[in-house]
Amino acid sequence: MKTEKEKMLAGELYDPLDQELADDRLRTRLLLKELNDSREDEVEERARVLKELIPNAGEGLWLQPPFYCDYGYNMVVGEKVFFNFNCVVLDVMQVTIGSRTLFGPNVQVYTATHPINHVERASGLEFAKPITIGEDVWVGGSVVICPGVSIGSRSVIGAGSVVTKDIPADVFAAGNPCKVIRHLDKDERDA
Repeated sequence: MKTEKEKMLAGELYDPLDQELADDRLRTRLLLKELNDSREDEVEERARVLKELIPNAGEGLWLQPPFYCDYGYNMVVGEKVFFNFNCVVLDVMQVTIGSRTLFGPNVQVYTATHPINHVERASGLEFAKPITIGEDVWVGGSVVICPGVSIGSRSVIGAGSVVTKDIPADVFAAGNPCKVIRHLDKDERDA
């Protein structure tokens, strides 16, 4: 029989009130408190907390507090990734972020979701879908990235967009719902 954590990581319905998951979230909340309360000049302390909070991060991860996430361990982050102020990553399932990707302030990344059927939803069970963001992506301020979405490398997502479907590589996309506005030309891709 699978544990609730195993169900969660498999994208199946699971009980978020399970004690193991509650303990994991508490650990994360305590680390986030340390990170978010740290001063700008406490570089070594922030690095220590980030290494513990997001163990699957490449070199040069820069999170501008405040930052929030559910677990941290479900984030796989490339090198030199930047999160501006007040970003949220609900990493119930894996969130993969390619190297040199930039997030504007208030970006929300949601893998967590709930059943559409009201009877299932009332049971308290939930599930998640993974998110993949390629390399060299720029996600503008206040963008919402919904469960199960992939964003291709080198794409730019305009501020305030709600990304509900996959976005290919090398495009500028924006809107609610987010859609491709245009393909990036060679100079924009290779600059």
